Amino acid sequence: MTAERTTGFTDINRQHWSLRYLPPWARPYGRLARWDRPIGIWLLMLPCWWSAALGAAPEWGRLGGWMALFALGALVMRGAGCTWNDIVDRKVDAQVERTHGRPLPAGEVTLRNALIWMVLQSAVGVAILFKLNKFAGGVALLSLVLVAVYPTMKRFTYWPQVVLGLAFSWGALVGYAAVTGTLSWATVALYVGGVAWTLVYDTIYAMQDQRDDAIIGVRSTARRFAAAPRRWLSLFAALALLAWALAGHLASLGPYYFAFLLVIALHFGWQIALLKPQDPADCLAKFKANAWVGVLLTVAVIAGHFG
Repeated sequence: MTAERTTGFTDINRQHWSLRYLPPWARPYGRLARWDRPIGIWLLMLPCWWSAALGAAPEWGRLGGWMALFALGALVMRGAGCTWNDIVDRKVDAQVERTHGRPLPAGEVTLRNALIWMVLQSAVGVAILFKLNKFAGGVALLSLVLVAVYPTMKRFTYWPQVVLGLAFSWGALVGYAAVTGTLSWATVALYVGGVAWTLVYDTIYAMQDQRDDAIIGVRSTARRFAAAPRRWLSLFAALALLAWALAGHLASLGPYYFAFLLVIALHFGWQIALLKPQDPADCLAKFKANAWVGVLLTVAVIAGHFG
């Protein structure tokens, strides 16, 4: 097992700036926050952008400020969430080929210092909450329950990706609430679509660890649907598209919005048709490609207000 782990697949990007230019003592903390893997920041941030764009129209001048605020919020809260995940999962991570080199199981950071780092990142997130109206701040705080329980879900259910989707797509509610001080059924539909989308990309992500997860008893939708992954991924993608189409209808968005949904559907088709479930590198590449889904939907919401 030692030799296998030394030469096995890893998703660590040794060329990332945080692993090249940060002082050596700081690099493990950057890795705890996943600065070297920014895809998670995008996936947390983009649902905020969808709903902020929906709420900001037609006063587009203020959208840039909201997008920047949510980008910073996604950076620190994703980092805090990943640090918490690594704290809870440190013993499990030590048994998985892809994750045994993370800072906590590798002994690069103590548990105490990891907790302090999580609190510091969370404090920045709390400061950002004060930039929101009270309603949006309350909506945002509710997501902390999901963030707290998510790391334990893989021990009890084959559907931890649902809990992750509920947490990671929460921005589809927060963005609109921050801009307008309320919620709408269109934002709820965006949120539901985001949860289904998470089931697509995080099932693909979990395929990287199927072998080790089976050995140590960790559950996931990747393991649950291993016999027919494309069938289930297609179902989740279809649910996402239907929910997003409903959001466009409820928000009275124009045909450009639905044209971009067609592009997203083609992107889903590419991911699922060409996916190699037993190839960790391919699964990681397809997972990362989902940033384009979120970007396209942001553009779709904006374009939908113009035609």
